[in-house]
Amino acid sequence: MGLKTREQYIESLRDGRVTYWDGERIDDITTHPRFRVPIEVAAQDYVNARGARSKIHSYTTDEGVAAHRVFQIPRTEEDLDARVELMHEMSIVGGVTGVMMALMSVKDAVAEVNPKYAENIERLYRYVRDNDLRAAEVITDPKGDRSKRAHEQEDPDLYVRIVKRTDEGIVVRGAKLHITAASLVHELVVMPTKGMRQDETDYAVSFSVPVNAPGVKIINRSFAPAELNAFDYPSSAHHSMPEGFVIFDDVFVPWDRVFLAGEVRLASVLAQSLGLWERTGGLVGSVASSKLFVGLAALVSEFQGKERDAHVQSMLAELICYHEMLKMGLDYALRHPERSPSGMIYPNILAVNSAKYYYAVNYHNAVRNLQDLAGGLVVTLPEEKDLRNPETGKYIRKYLSTKPNVDVETRMRVYNFIRDYTADAYGGWHLVVALQAGGGLAAQRLMMNRTFDMASARKMALAAAGAIPRHADEQKHAAE
Repeated sequence: MGLKTREQYIESLRDGRVTYWDGERIDDITTHPRFRVPIEVAAQDYVNARGARSKIHSYTTDEGVAAHRVFQIPRTEEDLDARVELMHEMSIVGGVTGVMMALMSVKDAVAEVNPKYAENIERLYRYVRDNDLRAAEVITDPKGDRSKRAHEQEDPDLYVRIVKRTDEGIVVRGAKLHITAASLVHELVVMPTKGMRQDETDYAVSFSVPVNAPGVKIINRSFAPAELNAFDYPSSAHHSMPEGFVIFDDVFVPWDRVFLAGEVRLASVLAQSLGLWERTGGLVGSVASSKLFVGLAALVSEFQGKERDAHVQSMLAELICYHEMLKMGLDYALRHPERSPSGMIYPNILAVNSAKYYYAVNYHNAVRNLQDLAGGLVVTLPEEKDLRNPETGKYIRKYLSTKPNVDVETRMRVYNFIRDYTADAYGGWHLVVALQAGGGLAAQRLMMNRTFDMASARKMALAAAGAIPRHADEQKHAAE
């Protein structure tokens, strides 16, 4: 019970989970080189929870017990600010554990349909919190032929479904894709991928199972090889994280771990619950990465003596604007929060979706500007071994020199970071994730349309056109 140590977290992964990578079944992920960096990334959350910044990483529950702040349900703006501060430091494994906030945010709506399901959500939340576990958000089905609905597919398992109901629980079959850190968490929290109709009751299913539950199998993929030189790959060497292809091969789920089993009206409620917190996490990350882009662009321009050039100043201004707009969007979302019936406070939905959309649609332009300023050296720079070789290193230091105050090795490190972050291992992953994390662009457009005060905008437009009185006093005059 209570906060885990780094060592306890690593030991907890030795539980018989079935995991594959590069065609190999890995029986103990804690000793396999493929998982060395990912486990180190995840374990940092447990180290920090005990460290000097413990006030950011932990809080005291109503029962008076210390718990990781990732499980704190925000009740005040201060709680919300503390959670966002945590997001700046938390690993992506801690980030996906935000699925618990998604579940708790819809608990009231679930209770209206089936109080037992709401009790199950509360029970899982307390179990994960009190044991300092991590959970993955498991939502995206393969979907098969997108022109057909779940029950119309040639293979009925292309959406996760209930294949059997018993007095003890349900048996599920199917697969979920793009599950970040699936092999490194303790619980797989499964949500419907979208709303379901009455003829799709078997596909309206939500539950949580331990990663080592019989029938669960995870096939991993990462953007980075197992071993990378930190000089040449300064980002990927420290941030590699597997994406899981999670298979449910007739997995038994006890009723006390089920949150939905056929009640189709709840399918879309649960499916949409993940979006807000995942997009908030993405927005927090975007504020940091966009500021990093400004710094990198300034450095490469200064290295080359171009910092005063008009076109450089123009591109820097674009990158600064991108960062400031994202920062203001996040600040607005936090300063204008919303509240659930049970008292959970959460970021403004419209603001989060608008800012996340702005981040996603402009990310590729930001990358373009940075790469344009840096030039072709981003992808043609010699590697560290060539720098350290006395025969080749002298030429590299000679011909990569620019100004007396620019250290060649520092210049190489900055260029390597730009390549790795925008054009290589981590960069390729990030280009896709910027668009797809929290749902693609269409998901944000849908939420903006749903949450914007369209009635007020229509009324404003009619008043501007003279079709209705502009102000209340004019309306009163018209009535008289």
